[in-house]
Amino acid sequence: MAKRRDPNSAHYIDNKEFLAKISDYREKRIEAEECGDPRPQVTNYLGECFVKIANHLAYKSNFVNYTFRDEMILDGIENCLTYMDNFDPAKSKNPFAYFTQITYYAFIRRIQKEKRQMETKFKYIKSLDIEQILESSADGTEGSNEYISYMRGIIEQAEADNAAADKANAGKKMPKRRPKYLDEKIKAEEAAAKEKAEKGKTAS
Repeated sequence: MAKRRDPNSAHYIDNKEFLAKISDYREKRIEAEECGDPRPQVTNYLGECFVKIANHLAYKSNFVNYTFRDEMILDGIENCLTYMDNFDPAKSKNPFAYFTQITYYAFIRRIQKEKRQMETKFKYIKSLDIEQILESSADGTEGSNEYISYMRGIIEQAEADNAAADKANAGKKMPKRRPKYLDEKIKAEEAAAKEKAEKGKTAS
């Protein structure tokens, strides 16, 4: 028998309430845009949902081993806020799945970015004879030797963390296709640019 999810759990999100709240926000935002008023502030409830989704996803096996998990969570929340206008209740009744996907791809982009940066740092560090540099500037005291060991430990730990994360994800499928919500955003931006250009031609 499947274990019933605890509604008091820190990561619990009522999808029906989530849908109702984000639909209500969407209506207010559209009304404000039509009236030329500032867009309404995102409600605390919606913000909390984005935070819960990002935190919960960050502790899944795909992501829990990464040392930059906090950055992943922040990216996920930021992307939810950036693309929340693209959620259309007429097309989907599952905001939880929609924003989980957004957060997931934000995590993937952060991993790719951090991996590129780490590889660059490792290549640079490995190109240096760090031990010789430190020893040449050390005075031979116990403190100097401890510092050399400390620096060596940082390098080795960083490499070990990166290797552990890669090993944990070995064999897991990582999506290659750009997510649909980005396709829709790009199409909308292209359409807006085309319309603006046509208006410019008409005016001239």
